[in-house]
Amino acid sequence: MPCIDDSEPTRWRPSHPFRRRAALAALLSLALAGCAGGPPAPVATPAPAPAAGASAPPAAARAPRYVKLPPPPAARNWDELKLNAARRLVAAHPDTSYVGTPPEPLLAIPVLEVELNADGSVRRIEVVREPREVKKTIQMAIDAVHRAAPYGDVSKLPRPWRFVEVFLFDDDLRFMPATLDR
Repeated sequence: MPCIDDSEPTRWRPSHPFRRRAALAALLSLALAGCAGGPPAPVATPAPAPAAGASAPPAAARAPRYVKLPPPPAARNWDELKLNAARRLVAAHPDTSYVGTPPEPLLAIPVLEVELNADGSVRRIEVVREPREVKKTIQMAIDAVHRAAPYGDVSKLPRPWRFVEVFLFDDDLRFMPATLDR
């Protein structure tokens, strides 16, 4: 007599918490896709919990989660735009950013100059300061700026449509825009 009977398919058990959330996310995605005019937006599914007795992987080993943000309001001045941009950077990257007091010492401090189009989309990014150590933080900061865009209509603000942001990276490769450290 065999130990495993392969004649019957394995039954899907929706009572398992992860499967229930995944099924709910899939149903919600399908329902929203029917209402939307374009392709469905990607739905983030939660990662399975670690097995009993196993520790969770470190923050750097997990895949970061990114959030799609609603359209930003138009800024009335450059200070408001820069503050809104810093808040969008943190909101769009909940797993790879932090707020509060920056740790001492910081791991890396890349500085970027971001040039915008009139609609607030990113036109160009120039690296103003490269950190000596951990060069990959430069690309991480550039990618973060692109993912948090657009930054709002800047057509009524004086030209050039540029702002500088300093990224404060901690030992876990999480960043905070220095604009929020004031």
